[in-house]
Amino acid sequence: MSDHPQDNLPAIRTVLSPVDSLTDALITERRLLEELIAVMRRQRTAVGDDDLQSVDDSVFATHRVLVTLNEARRRRRTLNTLIGQREDIGIHALEDALGARMTPALREARDQLHDAARALSHEVSLNRRILREALAHGDAYARTLAGAEKSPVYATQPQPPQVRAQANSLLDRRI
Repeated sequence: MSDHPQDNLPAIRTVLSPVDSLTDALITERRLLEELIAVMRRQRTAVGDDDLQSVDDSVFATHRVLVTLNEARRRRRTLNTLIGQREDIGIHALEDALGARMTPALREARDQLHDAARALSHEVSLNRRILREALAHGDAYARTLAGAEKSPVYATQPQPPQVRAQANSLLDRRI
């Protein structure tokens, strides 16, 4: 016998139904998408601050969350088969597929996951645009420093149009 009364209590196990487990899986996916949204926002801030280390950190954080998200989606596919559906059934088809087994909690988890996915899509497209612009400005800055374009700071002369056109072409058309 133990000196602690709680040590003598029987273990209580909570068994979740497949629908409750699916609800939990959708909640987990939503949390991971929200984590990705936060990473995207930190990445944007880092780009704006010219903080290359934070940009690099955000790339690794994104990779880590995506690996975890892949595992969560694998769990959901398994649960989809446990509820008697195709493993790749979409979240919007759950209501028709489950009928009366569709719980309010599952419906709410589904809707929140959908909202998080839409928000993430917006954040990703915003980051792509900002990163493209940052790369373009960085490229233009590098060309200016190399003297490829007229620099207001160093008063370098621009290259003649023929030379510029050749520099942008993969083929040497002078032959």
